[in-house]
Amino acid sequence: MDADISVLAGSGKSGRRVAAALRAAGHPVRVASRTSEVTFDWLDASSWPAVTAGAGALYLVAPGDPAPLRPFVDLVQEAGVKRVVLLSGRNADEWGGRYGHAMVAAEDVVRGSDLSWTIVRPNNFMQNFTEDVWHAPLLAGRLALPTGGVPEPFIDLDDLAAVAARLLTSDGYEGRTFELSGLTALTFGDAVAMIAAATGRQIRYDEITPDAYVEELRADGVGEDWVTELSSMFEVLRDGINAAPAPGVEQVLGRPPRSFADWVAHIAPTGVWDG
Repeated sequence: MDADISVLAGSGKSGRRVAAALRAAGHPVRVASRTSEVTFDWLDASSWPAVTAGAGALYLVAPGDPAPLRPFVDLVQEAGVKRVVLLSGRNADEWGGRYGHAMVAAEDVVRGSDLSWTIVRPNNFMQNFTEDVWHAPLLAGRLALPTGGVPEPFIDLDDLAAVAARLLTSDGYEGRTFELSGLTALTFGDAVAMIAAATGRQIRYDEITPDAYVEELRADGVGEDWVTELSSMFEVLRDGINAAPAPGVEQVLGRPPRSFADWVAHIAPTGVWDG
């Protein structure tokens, strides 16, 4: 029997899909989070050995506060974990300190370790339209964002999970960084129009200024930390550094990533966008 593969944030958007992809391929998995079968808490170091002891590989999702990263990675090394796949973000080395500080810090810590590491850097997820920040506005019939009209090649989380599962279970990817995206780049306006057409609903996309976006987030009761994170993310998006499709999915899996149109056609009948 292969050694277990530990999946951090195993109840989260990417982690639960990575765990499912590994299990579907017959690999033993430890799903770890504060609410999963293996309890893991970044702020409680006594919970860490349950993730690292005897594990052969680890899917690493950085905490919001990067302070625990270095001692945790030290423990991963001491435990003899052979392979680590780190989730980061597209072109993280070009963010210039404006966004994603924990992900950038995690890259630095992992690269500076003696681990056999691989880093995946995806674009924004298609599932952000169904499970997260843009879902509620779509249900309400209006999504308003400060994108400057810059397109985004959204990635299906199932593609990300398939890539991560391959990297966690295969040799030959050590010390490499893969930029991951979907098949084609779309503006958010185009993406919303596709969702509206698939659902038969009137859903409007409004392009707004960065200041107006911050005001709307605050009016909706969003906390200041999350306001800063979201507004900074769109500042990076407007630079256009993540606008072109990336080759990582095909480099690892030998097939193209899923298109946004195909994903919408598959998801819309589930009723997730029925307001």
